[in-house]
Amino acid sequence: MAKETTRTEAEEPAAAPDKEVEVHREPARALSAFEDMDRLFESFFPRGWLRPFRVERPLLSELWGRMEGVHPRVDVIDRDDEVMVRAEIPGVDKRHLDVSLTDNTVTIKRTVSREEKEEKGQYFRREISRGMFSRTIGLPADVEGGKAKAKFKDGVLELTIPKVQKSKRRHVPID
Repeated sequence: MAKETTRTEAEEPAAAPDKEVEVHREPARALSAFEDMDRLFESFFPRGWLRPFRVERPLLSELWGRMEGVHPRVDVIDRDDEVMVRAEIPGVDKRHLDVSLTDNTVTIKRTVSREEKEEKGQYFRREISRGMFSRTIGLPADVEGGKAKAKFKDGVLELTIPKVQKSKRRHVPID
């Protein structure tokens, strides 16, 4: 029999009525719902039950990891008045990069695929990305795209994007 637990009102954390609570969500994590379902499925049916049949289902994170070479790795840093985005894009000429912004996303594209010379022999391992890519990253705040600055050095793209200045809340006295 399962043990039932209850929480009394005194145990509930007190929320200040005059303070707003902010919830930060990462809009670009399209796979998070699938990863949540994968974890839920794993809790009901652990991978061990499949072993007698010699069948394994890969985690979504494992599948995503296999595609990692196609998309650049990024860091997104939320500062006081700006957002910094750094992307590792080795072996790409800056002329072949396209960066676009919306209010709260940045998209990085490689617009030209590399020319491939024909290699003699068969590939034993092939990990170097040769195709075009496009990656859209969610930003932690609305930004002013027209004031963004970009640098590209040693295979690292660095974007500095000022945040939109939010209007401050003012109380209006009622007569």
